[in-house]
Amino acid sequence: MEMLGKEGGSGVTVVAASSRLENSQDVAAELDEIKPTHVLNAAGLTGRPNVDWCESHKEETTRVNVIGTLSLIDLCAQRNIHVTNFATGCIYHYDDDTHAEGNGVGFTEDDPPNFDGSFYSQTKAIVEKVIVATGYSNVLQLRLRMPISDDLHHRSLVTKITKYEKVVNIPNSMTVLHDMLPVAVALGRANMSGVYNFTNPGAISHNEILGMYRDVVNPSFTWKNFTLEEHDKVVVAKRSNNELDSSKLKSACAEVGVELVEIHDAMRGVFVRMAEAQ
Repeated sequence: MEMLGKEGGSGVTVVAASSRLENSQDVAAELDEIKPTHVLNAAGLTGRPNVDWCESHKEETTRVNVIGTLSLIDLCAQRNIHVTNFATGCIYHYDDDTHAEGNGVGFTEDDPPNFDGSFYSQTKAIVEKVIVATGYSNVLQLRLRMPISDDLHHRSLVTKITKYEKVVNIPNSMTVLHDMLPVAVALGRANMSGVYNFTNPGAISHNEILGMYRDVVNPSFTWKNFTLEEHDKVVVAKRSNNELDSSKLKSACAEVGVELVEIHDAMRGVFVRMAEAQ
């Protein structure tokens, strides 16, 4: 859902929107009722139980992820409302050239998408292309990847990979919500605009994450690996694996006075807090 924020005399009032992206008239009415200064949009269809769903529900996915998102952005532009659009960095995949797995060269915001293995990712790439081409100055486009929470929420990456029978061991850029959501708020309140890779700096593999989980949270935990080729045989849509460059985000964070936490440090923080909460 969209999160609508309105500046108040003693701080910020935050309202959880009740409208849905595919119902543009309802979205417009809610914007006019609440009159927010900022909108944080985390709405979209990823499918249940996963993005494979989008492959057989392309109209529904397009209606929300493309038409609905662009409608929200345009409605806000007409009302001079800033939008923080939580998007995805799953529009890239390691290649055999400049961005080879493990060489530490991340995709920048200026690199054209090179991953179209899932319809979900295709819809996200379309929206970003339109935002950039149109020049919407009210949009902060944040590319998340593999969001991770401190608890074992069913949509958190940690929950997913601890429950999988086997996991692929490939380094990836990821977004630890505990550290990154305050960054999003700070950038939004500063009315930043443009496209940003929104991940903790660096890349971390599934084995590194599961090793930390075992060492800090669950000493008896074990797991098995399989290859990417074996993985692709059991899914409908392929999955993106990449490292994103965080240089542009670091510069923006310096402007607003917030810091980025390196991904290994951020992951260890997740598990320390998780263990303390048990």
